[in-house]
Amino acid sequence: MIDLTSFERDGVALVFGASGGVGAALCHEIEMSGHFAHLCAMSRRSSPSFDLTDQESIRHAVEHAAAQGPLRLVIDATGFLHDDQQGPEKSLRDLDAAKLARSFALNAIGPALIMKHVLPILPAQGKSLFATLSARVGSIGDNHLGGWYGYRASKAALNQLMRTAAIELRRRRPQAICVSLHPGTVQSDLSSPFAKDGLEVQTPQQSAQSLLGVMNALNVSQTGGFFDHHGKPIVW
Repeated sequence: MIDLTSFERDGVALVFGASGGVGAALCHEIEMSGHFAHLCAMSRRSSPSFDLTDQESIRHAVEHAAAQGPLRLVIDATGFLHDDQQGPEKSLRDLDAAKLARSFALNAIGPALIMKHVLPILPAQGKSLFATLSARVGSIGDNHLGGWYGYRASKAALNQLMRTAAIELRRRRPQAICVSLHPGTVQSDLSSPFAKDGLEVQTPQQSAQSLLGVMNALNVSQTGGFFDHHGKPIVW
């Protein structure tokens, strides 16, 4: 069973993107732990539902969860890489303004709006944590292959937004933690078409268990950081 005992038991766990592979697995593992008083799993099909491009729906989802108790663990498990309309760009000739804007809307702006509504209402006392799922390919220092312009750039923007929000959060909620986490390569609709031989590919359950273990171990000295699913820092 997952250890979440670094969090107080009175709280609410809130997961955005609960219908995705990793998001659903995170919800399952949190529920099985029995640690939190309430679990709020938010998706486009939940009640209330939310849409990353609709700030009012995000605000309503956060308010609904906060009405259940103090938000101790909030996870943004959303992310966009490809669908029938677009996929990762292989070169400069593939760049398209509308598609780039969509990548930023879903991978950076939407999560930033979640932070806007979540971080100011985290508890003033006791451990609370906000984690957004980023990606190692969002690391500028770790970029040795190129390509994937929109996804890389929007995840790098997400990391900067998180880092900036964490600095502000530390002034107002010194016991709260705000981080970006890389879930690894997961067998999911998002990453499976691009998995390569030799990569460490995990099931959603394995990724969720690793991520929750990292979240349980994180402390306030690590707020504003970017970590992988083993808890190791990733270069910006």
